[in-house]
Amino acid sequence: MYGERGFTLVESVVAIVIIGVALAGVISVFNQAVIGSVDPVIRRQMLVLAEELMDEIHLKPYAVAANNAPAACARDTFNDVRDYDAYATSGKVCDLEGSEISGLSGYSVAISAAANTLAGVGEAILITVTVTKGSETLQLNGWRTNFAGP
Repeated sequence: MYGERGFTLVESVVAIVIIGVALAGVISVFNQAVIGSVDPVIRRQMLVLAEELMDEIHLKPYAVAANNAPAACARDTFNDVRDYDAYATSGKVCDLEGSEISGLSGYSVAISAAANTLAGVGEAILITVTVTKGSETLQLNGWRTNFAGP
């Protein structure tokens, strides 16, 4: 009997318990990593949305021009930078024509375009785009000057 090799039942049960506890710890750490990986995706989507709106605003002329009031959350009648001041949506994001983008439901947007002074340049507008999703908020600031002159 002393020459036989192998594990006893007690040794096997102890080994299974130790492996089970170690595996539970590894799975717990992996689970936390997966849960935390959603936040960077939302943050990146918020940044892309803010950058897209900032680009749209920067492409508009500085000079004030008369325009018609937009319908709902549309921005198609905005024809100068100041038209974007106080633009806001709640729980939705719309394209230029005002159609809600279904993939961005739950996101909110607020834009401020306020006259300001930039390093001695009197004709400047500070543009602030704020995107919110749940408790996450991203704010992007940019400047637009009257580089074309009066």
